[in-house]
Amino acid sequence: MKRCLSLLFVLALLALPASADDQTRAFPADKTPPDARLTKVRTLNDKDFFFQVPKTKELWETRRQRLREQVLVANGLWPLPEKTPLDAVVHGKIDRDDYTIEKVFFASTPGHYVCGNLYRPKGKSGKLPGILAPHGHWRDGRMHDALAVYGDNYVKKELASGAEKTPEGARFLLQAICAGLARMGCVVFHYDMVGNADSTLIEHAEGFKDADAELRLQSAMGLQTWNSVRALDFLTSLPDVDRARIGVTGASGGGTQTFILGAIDDRPAVAFPAVMVSTAMQGGCVCENCSYLRQGTGNVELAGLFAPKPLGMSGANDWTLEIEKKGLPELKALYRLYGAEDAVMAKCFPQFGHNYNQVSRELMYNWFNKHLKLGQPEPVAEKPFQPVPPKELSVFDAEHPLPKDAAKADRLRQHLTEASARQVEKLRPKDAAALDELRRVAGTALRVMTHDELPAADDVEAKEVGDKVESGDLIWRRYVLGRKGSGEQVPALGLMKAKDFDGTVVVWVHPKGKASLFEGGQLVPAARRIVDARAAIFAPDVFLTGEFAGAKAPAVQANYAGYTFGYNRPLLANRVHDILTAVAMVKAHPSTKTVHLLGLEGAGPWVALARALCPGDAVARTAVDFDQFRFEKVRTMSDEMMLPGALKYGGLPAFAALAAPSELYLHNHKGTGAGQWVEPAYKATGAPEKLTRSAEKVEAEKVVEWLLR
Repeated sequence: MKRCLSLLFVLALLALPASADDQTRAFPADKTPPDARLTKVRTLNDKDFFFQVPKTKELWETRRQRLREQVLVANGLWPLPEKTPLDAVVHGKIDRDDYTIEKVFFASTPGHYVCGNLYRPKGKSGKLPGILAPHGHWRDGRMHDALAVYGDNYVKKELASGAEKTPEGARFLLQAICAGLARMGCVVFHYDMVGNADSTLIEHAEGFKDADAELRLQSAMGLQTWNSVRALDFLTSLPDVDRARIGVTGASGGGTQTFILGAIDDRPAVAFPAVMVSTAMQGGCVCENCSYLRQGTGNVELAGLFAPKPLGMSGANDWTLEIEKKGLPELKALYRLYGAEDAVMAKCFPQFGHNYNQVSRELMYNWFNKHLKLGQPEPVAEKPFQPVPPKELSVFDAEHPLPKDAAKADRLRQHLTEASARQVEKLRPKDAAALDELRRVAGTALRVMTHDELPAADDVEAKEVGDKVESGDLIWRRYVLGRKGSGEQVPALGLMKAKDFDGTVVVWVHPKGKASLFEGGQLVPAARRIVDARAAIFAPDVFLTGEFAGAKAPAVQANYAGYTFGYNRPLLANRVHDILTAVAMVKAHPSTKTVHLLGLEGAGPWVALARALCPGDAVARTAVDFDQFRFEKVRTMSDEMMLPGALKYGGLPAFAALAAPSELYLHNHKGTGAGQWVEPAYKATGAPEKLTRSAEKVEAEKVVEWLLR
């Protein structure tokens, strides 16, 4: 290990012989580094989304907080948007034998309306349990009529298979859920997913697929998740609902909403996501995917965020087929940390396909009966009910039309952008408290967006390649870096004077990688200044630079970027990741006394982001060429600077401000607005003298002079 980290950093030379180019490479000239990131791209259809249960509750609580933040950031809900008035309209009561149905619509955010039906039991007094019921991808949502979709023989087949016991349950399964729970004494709110039933002003899974939406973390899933939060606000506002007894249940896409809501909102007390929690397929729709959501995690662990509250699940002959063998044992182990192993349950019904049929519904009824203390005789069985013709469930009529301010996707997105901008403006670091809040909000978001932070030394692998090379007054070594177990293969070169090293190391990051150290066989002047100052240079070929030349980043799925970035780092995040790996390696070496970070040319923004993720004392000085970069310039998903969420949090200037109060030199930032964020941040720390900046580009040699002064 000492030899691996024996960075006697590394390379450079006054005049290399003709063949010396090969001596700077970690891999042969005709070979691209065999980095796993070039070939291993995770997708929602992988079958290995396993959950490694932490050994202690304390470790899990730390992990749980990080995961909750990840889910919130991914859904565009970090920080939570302002909860504007719902202005709920409840009307059109429909009477049934032992329950009623009302029509509801409210504004989850100005101009966007959530529609649904409210089921209430008759003859009950006092506070009643409340159930939130998000539907899945059944055609027409809460107005689903299986007979209209599947034909006349469908009901007969369901009855013959034992999946259903009544014709109305087979035909109107979503109404059956609500009627069954209302009869058990619950107030049930059954609401539309975006683009279904009465909520069709924005087409389902559309309207949020362009680069601007990604840069602001606006997504169909995020909107739908916010609708669920606001639906819970509505339900718990009702005077007859017991806020301490709230359940959530849905199947398929509604199952996704069930466990995602349980992951970010503490109010639900019991959950039952049906046919969705699995170590295999993670959710096939745009409304179940968004950037960052499942990087390093999967649905089983996300469902585990509900622990130790009661969590029931069903499986079927689909991707959830193995839930009892893969997923449930790990969740049992997690719940065991809380002494609550019996509070998690899963039952698979392999004789049925993807469903929320009566067999599964009755499993849910009994779970809720037990844990919401409904007091029904067990086993609870579903009774026949009188369905409502779907059109009669519609919330809009002549007396209650769609509100005039109802917005289509473009206008809604404009409102979301403006509301988010107001939140970000409050983070501008006018004083120490505001800077702390910027660190909490933007710093947390950046950690999620890069799926990274400065690693511990033990998390870094560094293999020395070939022998040490000596030339003139210089020595250099070649390395391959990466995080343990990642399959990463990052070439790196370090150089120093053979007998004159003072313990200072400059991590040199350039779009051309370590090849940028030389020109015409000579060290470039800036590099020569570093080694002449008795410092060493460590130059990594961060992802797709240097020896990666010719390799291409894995393609972003054309139909929706969230299918790619929901499971894999964007290219920019991978580059930041490699910079952090290099800093950790250099810092770990026993001969290192001081680490400086230098971002040259177009690599400057990468370095600014990496510095924002380093603890204050990890890097002494950082010099960044801003390259006049603004994330507003990113217009395509394949742009190498695409970083979903970057604009939501103020862009590169806001992230650069997180370096305060460490010494920072920014240059070439004309037109970026950097001064509006970075300068106030340094003033807020009482250390304005630690910031040096120039709107114009400064020569590398002068930047190095500042770095090593």
